[in-house]
Amino acid sequence: MFSRRQLGRLALAGLPLVGRLRALDSTIAGVRMGCQSACFTFSGIGIDGIVKTMTDVGLAEIDVMSEHVENYLGGPVPLPGTGRAGPQRPVPGAPPPSPGARGPGGAARGGAGRGAFVRDPAAREALRQWRLGVSLDRYREVGKKFTDAGLKFYSLNLSFADDFTDEEIEKGFQMTMALGTKIITASSPVSVFPRLKPFAEKHNVIVALHNHTTGPDEFLKVMAMSEKFGVNLDVGHFFATGFDPLAFMKEHHARITNIHVKDRNKNFGAEMPFGEGQTPLREALLMVKKEKYDFPVCIEYVGPGGPAVELSKCLQYCKDALTFA
Repeated sequence: MFSRRQLGRLALAGLPLVGRLRALDSTIAGVRMGCQSACFTFSGIGIDGIVKTMTDVGLAEIDVMSEHVENYLGGPVPLPGTGRAGPQRPVPGAPPPSPGARGPGGAARGGAGRGAFVRDPAAREALRQWRLGVSLDRYREVGKKFTDAGLKFYSLNLSFADDFTDEEIEKGFQMTMALGTKIITASSPVSVFPRLKPFAEKHNVIVALHNHTTGPDEFLKVMAMSEKFGVNLDVGHFFATGFDPLAFMKEHHARITNIHVKDRNKNFGAEMPFGEGQTPLREALLMVKKEKYDFPVCIEYVGPGGPAVELSKCLQYCKDALTFA
C-alpha cells in the first residue's frame, strides 16, 4: 500500500528547495488539482508552452507524457497529435483522430497496446538509440523548468512496451528520477510488468498502470505482482467501459497514484465537456474531498478552445463542484 506521505515523498524526490518554497498551490477544498499533458494534444504546444499555460491557468501539478519531454530534448518524437486532425487544428484531408493512438515512444493510449498502430522498425530503433544516448542532465533541465516556475512534475507517463530492451527500461527509470519524480504512469501491456518489477524495486519507483478500456482485472493483476505497482485511474474511460470508478476508488485508493478526470457518456460513448457527459465526475471529486485522498486529480480534456481556455473551464467546473457542494 502507498501511504499519503510516501506518494508525496516520491513525487518531491530530487526537487530543489527553492522550487518548493515558491510553489504554486492549486489545492481546492483539500483536493489537489493538476492536469495531464495530453490536454495539449493537437495544439502544437511543447514544454515551454505547457509550463506557461499551467501557471496562467493556476494548475500546480502535472502528469507529463514522455513524448512532450523527448520532443523538447530533440528526440525523434513528434508532439502528440502532429499530423492528425484535432479540435484545435483540423488538418485538411487528414484522417480523424484514432481512439487510443499514441506516439512512437510506447503502447497505444487506448489501453495495454491493443490497437496500437504499426510502428516503423527503423524509427523505433532510432528512438531507442537516441534515448539510450541522451544525457540525464538534459532531463534534469526539463524538470527544473517546472520547479523554477513553482510547478510540480508529479509523474512521467512512460508506456513501456514488450519491445523495450532491459537497457531501455533501465534508462526509463533513470530519466524519470532525473526529471524529479519517482512515479511513472504507464499505458502498457500487463505482459511487460514482470520485467519492470526488479527495476521498480531497485529504484524505489512506483509504476502505475494506466489502461483505458480493459476494466479492473488488469489493475488487480499488476497490483498483485509488486508493492511498487499501482493504478493511475481514468475516471471517464473506466465509466464508459461499464465499470464503477467510485467503487474502485473506494476499494483501492491506497494503491492509486493519481486519477485522470474527463466526462464521457456510457457504453463507450463520446467524451464531452465537463458537466455535459454521464460520468459521475462531480461525485468522484466529492469522494476525493470527503475521504481526503491525497493524490492529484489530473484534468484531461481536449476541446476546440485550445488548452488554456479548456483547462480554465474544466478547473472552474471542479472548483464549483468542490466548493458549492
